[in-house]
Amino acid sequence: MGRLLPPLLLFGLGGCARESAPSLPLMGSYFPAWLVCGLLGVVASILTRIVFIRLGIDEVLPLRLLVYVCLALAVAFAVSLVFFAR
Repeated sequence: MGRLLPPLLLFGLGGCARESAPSLPLMGSYFPAWLVCGLLGVVASILTRIVFIRLGIDEVLPLRLLVYVCLALAVAFAVSLVFFAR
């Protein structure tokens, strides 16, 4: 077991990289990219809800909260994939 432990410990470090987490410089500070993606997802969900209310679609949605949360997540993941994919 003593000879097997060091290679196993090194195997666990294989995912570590010298690259830093994706971040964006905004107003002099570095914000994590996931925060920006989440904010864009929430804004897109709010704008979509406004459009759905004006079209009358919002009234017939079966699970409104779930629909808008999934929409916000979908937009956030899409923005993350398009702009920060590695």
